[in-house]
Amino acid sequence: MTTLSVVIPAYNEEDGIAAIVERVLAIAPALQQVGVDSLECIVVDDGSKDRTAEIVMGYGERVRLIRQQNRGYGGALKTGFCAAQGELLGFLDADSTYPPEYFPQMCRVALDGADLVIGSRMAGERSEMPLVRRVGNFIFANLLSLVAGVQISDSASGQRVLRRSILPMLYPLPNTLDFTPAMSTRALHESLRIVEVPIPYRERSGRSKLSVVHDGLRFFKSIVWTALTYNPVRIFGGFGALLLLAALLLASVPLLGNAFGLSSGWDFPQLFGALVLAVAGITLYTTGTSFSYIVMLFHKRPIRQGLFGPRGNGRKIEKHYWWLGMLAIVAGIATYGVAVFFNLTDPALANSWFAPVVSALLVLTGVQLMSAWSLARMLAELSRREVEAAADLNWNERGHIISDVAMQRAVS
Repeated sequence: MTTLSVVIPAYNEEDGIAAIVERVLAIAPALQQVGVDSLECIVVDDGSKDRTAEIVMGYGERVRLIRQQNRGYGGALKTGFCAAQGELLGFLDADSTYPPEYFPQMCRVALDGADLVIGSRMAGERSEMPLVRRVGNFIFANLLSLVAGVQISDSASGQRVLRRSILPMLYPLPNTLDFTPAMSTRALHESLRIVEVPIPYRERSGRSKLSVVHDGLRFFKSIVWTALTYNPVRIFGGFGALLLLAALLLASVPLLGNAFGLSSGWDFPQLFGALVLAVAGITLYTTGTSFSYIVMLFHKRPIRQGLFGPRGNGRKIEKHYWWLGMLAIVAGIATYGVAVFFNLTDPALANSWFAPVVSALLVLTGVQLMSAWSLARMLAELSRREVEAAADLNWNERGHIISDVAMQRAVS
């Protein structure tokens, strides 16, 4: 017997709570047609100061009312999930902006094997979402797609159906309005099967409780910080790649100018700036790869994802850090030696500082690369230690099995 528990978080929703409850209760026959035998409707009154709870109590046993002190949007949902009895958990807002009539379709997808079904407001159905929020949702969805490596159109949708069994993989989640983008980020990095179902969206009448700037920044931080706990190299590496690209563009201007005769001489400050950006980019990338091994050690599974590929397909460039580091150190020492040999460090020269600084930056970059390689090797060994220890503990047992097989073959 399959039950869908629909959780409705409510805070001062006396004007609209009755309408959304009626609509949720009305989908019971449609749910039965897709294989959901029963419907449980739960309203979590999150410290309302109006008649929200009183109105819900008027439905008697048809609706479960849970009252709590104000703990936030996410806190109300977690309270509802904890009290729910269904194998499938659904939720939507209390202001009738989301259509509960789409729950049967979403449940059908969940029963077909999806772990998390998201009602997407950005997938083609009619939407009354204001332009500012539409742009914000587009940005957040693409940010999440970038850091997770999986395309998603609506990272913050407030109508979803999920299997109760995946909650341990999704928690912890915040108590605030960034509950849904954090859930999306965790679900993608946990390799859960996510399916988006296009739904229409109706804008709330009256003033929205969502602050575009304040909650937008919160959504951004939630996505980035959650992704960092799974795949640091994708974020650090992305910023590092941007700095390396900026360094290349900055250095190419004087180089191309000299090559095509558009300028004469070398713009040392510009080239020096390019070198600093390149060193900073390499430092960020190596930091990301080191953090990725720490994450892998914490999760006790190969969760690291490459910068340019899906999980498990990223190129582990950190294996080459040692010789790249040695090359940078040798290049730095050689640069200084050549500068001294040709007297380019003479204080009388206008740019006598340039060669020694370049040399120092190259040497420091080499040290950074070799340190990152050593740390990666150490963390990789620690991550394999438990598995290898278990294999060693079973060594004698394996040896006896091999010996017994050999003796049986000899006798036969």
